[in-house]
Amino acid sequence: MSDQNDSRHNNRPLAQFFADKLQPRPPAKSALTQAAPLEDVTPTARSKTTTAMGEPLKLAVVGHTNTGKTSILRTLLRDVYFGEVKNAPATTRHVERAALTDSATGETLVLLYDTPGLEDASGVMDWLEDNTASRRDGIDRLQQFLAADVAKSADNAADFDLDYLDFSQEAKVIRQLLASDMAIYVIDAREPVLAKFKDELTILSWAAIPVMPVFNFTSSENTQIEAWQTMLARRNLHIMARFDSVAFEFDDEMALWQNLATMLTHPEMLEQLMARRRADWAQLFDDANIIIADFLINVAAFVREIGEDDDPLPILAQMQEAVRQTERLMQQQLLNLYKFYDNDIATTPLELKSYQQDPFDPELLKMYGIRTTSGAAAGALLGLGIDAAALGTTLGLGTALGGIAGGILSNTGSIADKISGVKRLYIDPATLTLLAVRALHLLEAVRHRGHAAISATQMLYQNEDNDPNPNNDTKTQTLAPWGSQKLPSELKKARSKPQWSSINSKKAEQARALRQDAAWSLSQKLEHGYQVQGE
Repeated sequence: MSDQNDSRHNNRPLAQFFADKLQPRPPAKSALTQAAPLEDVTPTARSKTTTAMGEPLKLAVVGHTNTGKTSILRTLLRDVYFGEVKNAPATTRHVERAALTDSATGETLVLLYDTPGLEDASGVMDWLEDNTASRRDGIDRLQQFLAADVAKSADNAADFDLDYLDFSQEAKVIRQLLASDMAIYVIDAREPVLAKFKDELTILSWAAIPVMPVFNFTSSENTQIEAWQTMLARRNLHIMARFDSVAFEFDDEMALWQNLATMLTHPEMLEQLMARRRADWAQLFDDANIIIADFLINVAAFVREIGEDDDPLPILAQMQEAVRQTERLMQQQLLNLYKFYDNDIATTPLELKSYQQDPFDPELLKMYGIRTTSGAAAGALLGLGIDAAALGTTLGLGTALGGIAGGILSNTGSIADKISGVKRLYIDPATLTLLAVRALHLLEAVRHRGHAAISATQMLYQNEDNDPNPNNDTKTQTLAPWGSQKLPSELKKARSKPQWSSINSKKAEQARALRQDAAWSLSQKLEHGYQVQGE
């Protein structure tokens, strides 16, 4: 970890990253978004071709209906509440505005305008060819269209006049184009190149602002990107980007902003935005690893004492349930950190099978390729002077834990423990390793997930595997930051520090403060190991 990260750690209290209660659901709309429909923009006589130095970039997001314009905005904004996303055409009926700001200064850098889908660009082109002079420039022809009755909504007229043309939705898009500095044209990469899309691009070109095509749903099978690139090149559109709003890649977002910047005379705002978002993305990764490290140390330090003649089975069952609840809290903290707040709004990776499975299921250890002592999967460690193997046999411990106690270990206990007859129960190294792998796996899934997916099948795509697939031993083992019998020093130390664990404790804040330094140290190892082995 760099000195800069160490400085950030010293200046930011660890406690701010955790809560014993889940974070409250945020307001229905992000503070950065203005979701109310904007009034129709009146175009000026001359459309801007580039943003002025020091002004926010006004960026219109346009495209055919149902290509994922709102989905792309949700992912760019990290806002699952922006706009409305449905598997249906013409979901967006008004122009909506959102702002991207510098998180450090609050300065607005980019104004994003979500526009209705272009439903009948071919009809608009027919009208323009019939009613405007071809020798006039594109802006004049578009303004003539906007002044015509066909550009005004008249639902009542449409009821009794079957010949009435209503291009009011297209008019909203054109008005916003003429008031913007530039536009991105969203393309569903799965769609074939059709005549209606060519007409859309012709209309966009008449607005006389830079237009950059952006391919959505690029991770799907059977994309038509090569055919699209050929058609776009014939229209002098050579700068384009790929940005999948479902299968998110941060590098793709940076490429999108970089490509837009090359088309501007004054790209300072986009350069500032890119620098800030890189810093914020790195900070999120730091914070996520701290959350995971704190969780692991909390579990490693978890210990329960029982008398020599006490039945350990009820206590072991309680410990397992406490660990399950603590893991669920950690998972929700990760989702909240990356702004996946509400499963009703955005289906989260928690709904995928591997994250629902019981961490004490012995099959999980096998699927992740995690070896346990004596070749068996243990759910808890009995130690410190107790003959654990005999205890498991005589009390039927293996049966009670679902047949997963074969790998229970025995440690050398203190003389005081032997004299007093104390038995101490811990979570075993194999399970700690499994919990670490699952947490890192979830982090990887969240970092590659857009904020627009509205169903579990959209985690990737319906015809692809939407499960991280723990059966793939090669893939999952690369995420394991250590061997199951080689715990990092922070976890080993935690096993002798029961005061570090807030599980089943009334002093949660005190315990958290005690393990803070160890959590920070472990987070650095997690981050380094994850970057080297997981990416």
